[in-house]
Amino acid sequence: MSPELLFGNLGPPGAALTNLIRRSWVSAGNAHQIHTGLHSKYGTVSEFYDSIMPRMKGGKIPDVFATRDEDIHRRMRRPVANLYSVTNLMPFEPAVTSTTEHLFARLDELFLDEDIDVDLFQWMQYFMFDVLGEVTFSKKLGCIAMGGDVEGVIENNWRYFKKIAANTQMPWLDCLWRDNPLIPGSAKRNPLVEFGAARIKERMDLTVEEKVKVVKKDFLSGFITEKTKDQTLPDLFIPTWVNSNMVAGADTTSVLTSALIYHLLKNPSSLSKLQKEIDDAVTAGKLSKFVTWQESKPLPYLDACVKEATRMHPPFALPFERVVPESGLEIDGYHIPPGTRVGMNPWALHREVTLYGIDSNVWRPERWLCEEEKHTAMHSAILTMRLIDQKEEWTIENKWLTKPSGFRVKLSTRG
Repeated sequence: MSPELLFGNLGPPGAALTNLIRRSWVSAGNAHQIHTGLHSKYGTVSEFYDSIMPRMKGGKIPDVFATRDEDIHRRMRRPVANLYSVTNLMPFEPAVTSTTEHLFARLDELFLDEDIDVDLFQWMQYFMFDVLGEVTFSKKLGCIAMGGDVEGVIENNWRYFKKIAANTQMPWLDCLWRDNPLIPGSAKRNPLVEFGAARIKERMDLTVEEKVKVVKKDFLSGFITEKTKDQTLPDLFIPTWVNSNMVAGADTTSVLTSALIYHLLKNPSSLSKLQKEIDDAVTAGKLSKFVTWQESKPLPYLDACVKEATRMHPPFALPFERVVPESGLEIDGYHIPPGTRVGMNPWALHREVTLYGIDSNVWRPERWLCEEEKHTAMHSAILTMRLIDQKEEWTIENKWLTKPSGFRVKLSTRG
């Protein structure tokens, strides 16, 4: 190992000798802040994916995100990649619209009172889990209707991320804590995986006549169709695809949606500018009550706000690790030896001043309304109401997912 890596010239002292240091950062829930500080200090300078793999029936499910075998990853992704194209996603808009209507109706019913506040992030989770259930299985989880976490699925999913986050920094701990045959129940199953497995069984148990009646197109029917086309694909791929939708999709989208609303509420001038853009489009008859994707495309400031929210608050904020190949790696004049794990934390990268300017810690959507070359460079670096107290900042707990808390608002009609 190079002296720079071993003795801390490229990082905190001792970090090259033990993973306990970075595991402690993740356990504390603020690794994104520490990584950002280290990035500012030191510059631009695996097995960990095994810890992320969900479990079902005591074994690991190789999913699209966590699989390290490139051939398996290719076999998983290729059959269903087209299902996520814009053309195939647009037919799901009515399902999103109906769920949005339901959300607004419930918020009006429960919280349209100046004396009642609402945990908006929590309701964004209810919304996204219901949407993902609808588009994946044609069946909402029922969170909005209940006004709560159905069967504890959301909370248990968060506990799952809290458990695996620290283990990704020391993957061998999985052998002791999650995959230890001597400890009953150590390989606990993610509740969302269980929910998805139950929906798959329901669909598979339908008679031929009943399946004909299931005319509604959802992701599950698409997954089953792709599996039917190629009988060489393992049966395990269907729950793998379902798992990718539910476990990774709902929480990440609710985090990003909450970040967008939060920063707009914290920056009234930005909110006013966006409201004017939308109002002008409504006056011109260019927007329906529930804006479609096609209708939103000509709204440049809305697009800039979404990009800025993604930059300021990436849903995942731990490094996505890779292993340096046998040829080694040169970064800014430093030689990184083969076998070294390297990665970039999106939270730190998205605050790189050479890309986003000296105000990279500030919400400023206007930075995206720039010349095309600069816009492309910034976009390429993106790795994936009324506040009760305008001065209070929300808190972030980073357990892979950057979960916010303290995002309470009061609702009122726009006058």
